[in-house]
Amino acid sequence: MRQRTEGERRLVRALPVLLIVVGFIFDASTPPELTAAALFAGAPLIAAPFYSGRATAAIGAGSLVAVVGLWFIQDLPNLGEGASELFTVLTVGGLALVINRILRRSDEQLASARVIAETAQRAVLPTPASRIGGLHVAARYEAAQADAFIGGDLFAVQDTPHGVRLIVGDVRGKGLQAVEAVAVVIGAFREAAEQESSLEAVARRLERALAREGTRRDRLDAFEGFTTALLGEIPRGDGTVRLVNRGHPEPLMLHADGALDVLVPAEPALPLGMADLGVWPDRSDERSFPAGSTLLFYTDGLSEARDAEGVFYDPRARLLGAIFPGPDEVLDALVDDVRRYTGGGTNDDMALLAVNRPIEGQPDRRRTVRIVK
Repeated sequence: MRQRTEGERRLVRALPVLLIVVGFIFDASTPPELTAAALFAGAPLIAAPFYSGRATAAIGAGSLVAVVGLWFIQDLPNLGEGASELFTVLTVGGLALVINRILRRSDEQLASARVIAETAQRAVLPTPASRIGGLHVAARYEAAQADAFIGGDLFAVQDTPHGVRLIVGDVRGKGLQAVEAVAVVIGAFREAAEQESSLEAVARRLERALAREGTRRDRLDAFEGFTTALLGEIPRGDGTVRLVNRGHPEPLMLHADGALDVLVPAEPALPLGMADLGVWPDRSDERSFPAGSTLLFYTDGLSEARDAEGVFYDPRARLLGAIFPGPDEVLDALVDDVRRYTGGGTNDDMALLAVNRPIEGQPDRRRTVRIVK
């Protein structure tokens, strides 16, 4: 897919020159009554979106040179026709320069917006450290649209007096409203993770934070909706993990021997922000987290990715039997596999978080791993 796209881009960039060459050959080898003026005029127009201003001007000049050169190769039918053809190419070339300038300014503004968006994304959703509380951590944020940085998926990992606590979530909605909701959830989580003695209490704090912001702000759909969230707590030294799942995709436990467990909650619960529909007490599930295993958390952008036939991506089936030396290799292989599976991209943003409990005394081994199915 990428190779085909790159080939198409090269063809488009070469097209203005090809039009001039083909137009010159056509005009030189046909009677004077037949003219390739349309090809000469089209060359700078095609160049305008893809070339720099100087290159676009060069293409326009090349078209003019080709028109004048043909006058010396074949007899000019009459001065009026020649002048009209030259004026057409000159006018269209000037318009191409104007279009090029407008597009360049738009590109500059877009680039500035991308920098701002990326800065905002990193401020709201910073990449966690690779080592937290004795655990190895890796995170990825894959936007559905190229060069897009802002979305409603979120993750955070924090070392607290109660162990390493984490959250992975997905806010309903897109754009800046979703980012505001992400900021509220992340901010409330970081405070609650330090202060609350239980994971259930952290979930309640997040619920209250979203409800409070929903009453303070008008016309913010992000706070009128909901947020699926998965909260985790990994105590120090006892080889367990506690989870509170609020309507989020179940995490996967990848064992060192390639075995895989799906951590389904004992009792399903509604996403955050849906307390009006009913209130049920949160209960954490405690699971074994043996050394050498990796916990994989993800948003539905992964499980709802589709191939050309519309079949959903199944991370459980794709990862079963695969062995990875660390969390970075898990996420690298997973992202590459999704791209191959979908043919280049997904329809929704995708947040991935992998947490590995290392085996004591085992050195880090970074290597490339590929999922083969």
